[in-house]
Order: sequence, then C-alpha cells, then structure tokens
Amino acid sequence: MAEGGPVRYSVEDGVAWLVIDRPERRNAIDRAVGAGLWDGFRRFDADPRARVLVLTGAGEAAFCAGADLSEMAALGLRVPPADMVPQLGANIEIAKPVIAAVNGAAYGGGFLLAQMCDLCVAAEHATFAIAEARWGRGAPWAAPLPWLVPPRVAMELLLTARPIGARRALEVGLVNAVVPAGELRREAAALAATVAANAPLSVSAAKAMVYRSIGKELREALAEGWRLFEPVYASEDAQEGPRAFVEKRQPEWKGR
Repeated sequence: MAEGGPVRYSVEDGVAWLVIDRPERRNAIDRAVGAGLWDGFRRFDADPRARVLVLTGAGEAAFCAGADLSEMAALGLRVPPADMVPQLGANIEIAKPVIAAVNGAAYGGGFLLAQMCDLCVAAEHATFAIAEARWGRGAPWAAPLPWLVPPRVAMELLLTARPIGARRALEVGLVNAVVPAGELRREAAALAATVAANAPLSVSAAKAMVYRSIGKELREALAEGWRLFEPVYASEDAQEGPRAFVEKRQPEWKGR
C-alpha cells in the first residue's frame, strides 16, 4: 500500500482500520482506491496483530459514493471487472470479522462495501442507495441483499434507486446500530474491541457457520456447524477459557 495513497491502513489495540481517504471525490472508487482496498484486506488477512477490521471513509459526507463515474466515462468502461474491489465471500475469503463504519452516503459500490461486511454501524446522517437503475447501470453484486433484508425492501432499493436513511436501514436489518456522527468511530472501535477480546478460533468458526448455513436444510446446517466447531473444541484455547473463568482472570488466547 503506497504511502499517501487514497486508502490508509493502521492497527490500534488489535483492531485494523482501513480508511478510504478521498473525501474531495466523496471517497468514490477509482482504480487507485480499488487497488488500495485489495492491498488493505490482504494485509489485514496476513496481519497477526489485527483480529478485527473496521472499514470506513474519510470525512462526514460519504462512506463511499460508489464507482468514480468520471473515470469510467474516460476509460469507456462498459462492464466493471468483477475484481474491481474485494468482495468478501465472492472474490476473497477473510476468516476474521469485518465491520463497516458508515460515516455518510453509501451508494452503489459503497453500498456493496457496507453490504459485504459482517457487522455495520452507521452515523445518524448516513444514507444507503443502489442508484444503478437511475444511470442505466447494473448491480449484480446486490444478489446477497435478500439474505440481509426482506425481499420487498431489496426490491425497493433496486427498483426505485432511492436512498434510505440510517434509521430505516436499522429497522430493516441492514445495519446493527445507529449513532450520532461524533460517536461513530468510538462506537465502531468499541464493537471491534468486544469482538477482538473473544477467542479468535470461536469467532472465525462462528462467522463461517453463519455464511455456510445459508440455503442449507436444518440438518445439513447443523452438521456444518459441528464440523466447523470441532477443531475449536479440540484447541488449546478451549481449555484456556474455562481455566481463566475458574481462576477469575481474562483468558490469554493463542489462536490454537
């Protein structure tokens, strides 16, 4: 990741922060931002210091306004490449949890980035929209949306291209919490710290179980859960947790 580039990566107390830093363009995704996001997620995946990642944007106007349409027009780009940005579970697998801290507008590709995260916290003024129908574009990446929200809400977002506010997003299950703008970073950091304090093997297995049970019959989903958690039960951490409880101290996780 280039110094001074449009995407910044840092780690604080076990939490990685990946910030799209292009506020003058509403943190829109151009080729440099796409490359920075790829670098950031790969760095997080390989970083032993980081247990959770928070994805956010610089400023308060936009989390990410989507693809940079000016660049797309200049390049004559017709079909955006599927690997333009990392899409968790689609073109990249990250076992560790990822949290979106939506600090403003999350439109198009920005909606994609918020949608793909495992948890989402939004500022009160944040808005979410899939505006592609308004500009004759497509949103194939929104296929998982009916898993997150009721199908008719997904239809509303896709067919009207109208934005919804943070409170509506909370009501329909698109986000986990809504907070005043000035508290967004603190809230996201607190949520990330809570997750980071838990046993990493248990957390990664739980994340995998949620996604891998989608579309499965109950018995098949339960079998997958047992398969994923079997190595967790057999780990050193599974013995450390009860021992720490008896000794009235915080567990010291080793991730093995």
